[in-house]
Amino acid sequence: MSSENNTQMQAALAAVVGAKYVVAGESIDTRYRVDLTQKYASSPAFLVKPATTEEVAGVVRIAAAAHTPVTVIGGQTGTCGAAVPADGGIALSLERMNRIVEIDHGAMTMTVEAGCILQVAQEAAEAGQLMLPLDLGARGSAMIGGVIGTNAGGNRVLRWGMMRDMVIGLEAVLADGTVVSSLTKMLKDNAGYNWKHLLIGSEGTLGIVTRAVLRLRPLPTTCQTALLAMENFDACIAVLRALGTTLSGRLSSYELMWEDFYQRMSESQVNGGARPLPLGFPYYALVEAMGGDEEGDDAQFERALAMLLEEGVVADAVIAQSERERKALWDIREEMQHGLAPMRPFRSYDVSMGQTDMPAFVAAARQNFADSYPNVDAIFYGHVGDGNLHAVVTIGEMDASIADTLDLCVYRAAQSVNGSISAEHGIGVGRLAYIDMTRSAEELALMRTLKKALDPDNILNPGKMVDLAAGCARPS
Repeated sequence: MSSENNTQMQAALAAVVGAKYVVAGESIDTRYRVDLTQKYASSPAFLVKPATTEEVAGVVRIAAAAHTPVTVIGGQTGTCGAAVPADGGIALSLERMNRIVEIDHGAMTMTVEAGCILQVAQEAAEAGQLMLPLDLGARGSAMIGGVIGTNAGGNRVLRWGMMRDMVIGLEAVLADGTVVSSLTKMLKDNAGYNWKHLLIGSEGTLGIVTRAVLRLRPLPTTCQTALLAMENFDACIAVLRALGTTLSGRLSSYELMWEDFYQRMSESQVNGGARPLPLGFPYYALVEAMGGDEEGDDAQFERALAMLLEEGVVADAVIAQSERERKALWDIREEMQHGLAPMRPFRSYDVSMGQTDMPAFVAAARQNFADSYPNVDAIFYGHVGDGNLHAVVTIGEMDASIADTLDLCVYRAAQSVNGSISAEHGIGVGRLAYIDMTRSAEELALMRTLKKALDPDNILNPGKMVDLAAGCARPS
């Protein structure tokens, strides 16, 4: 874009959102140009901060007329480069669109703007004795629009589902600036195509989410948390199934940790003190149940675990007796920075598969790593209740060649068990070259058809999610 065209576009954008909300070139702060992992960076021409859906539409119309790419910038908590703007394009931040428009206690819904921080929405719901069930480690910075765009999951998918299951109504701006809005509170609506589901999980490549109606749940008044140890993977699945039944549907989280993960993370938390459970078991599971029976839920939880201990399915267990102890158990799973520090630089992955295929996946991944690098260090953990595993891998150094090799080790292992290369963090830039290991040629052709139909000029977050060519090269 020429300097004259740049000046004209800046003036046009300023006329829509106000001059103080348009930043050009090198004046754009780094956080809008570099992703969380520091692996992806760009040089957008403009940063624009609209305050309303109408302003978003106006910005997109300007961009469409100039064939200029637009990428929505959220909390930048993704790991695949999905929210890194295109060089010379527009970085669209919705941080000014951060209002909770309404909480309807009767309908148990929340209408919220896309720039609202997830934790803010959670706390607003809880203040009204309601719950927005989606919960993840980046709750303090992730924005609602971002978690919709990536169909985020988190720790409670087992009971309440992904973000897709919480979105009832949606408003979005399409690639030509058209606003489509269905901010309904209806749970059941089969009148025509359910277009919102095309946009949920599309990483801003088909439309820009501006507002949403989210489904809320009654706020649980009891919470039971325990750390369990198991001798084999079959026992892990048996425990998951048993608790799903004996807790009468109250099981909300089931986070499985392989021993090497538990050893590393618990050591960083206790600083040489006693771990909640000793080392020596292949698997550890953090389980949590939520309910509303102040008198009966604790007893039911304790009976369920006592039965599993008596049967030998659970080898050892500790139940949190206070909120402080509960937090200490969760810190082993969520407060990972200190535990991961010695592994830097590393690659991290989130993949999914059938629950019973997890041991085969881990074995295949470990073998692939060993075949490529004898000094590899890899740890595994994840939301096993919904088939989502994470891996963190290092060999003590990192460059593009090492990263590509490690990627192939993981994705080939996932492919070998008919799994997915992305469970909840999306495709973005980092996984685009590998998407054909998860999606068939026919599925990819359909994705390209949808992209071209809704965004024929490819201005919405180009280069992410779907490759518009017949295929894309990847390391062999």
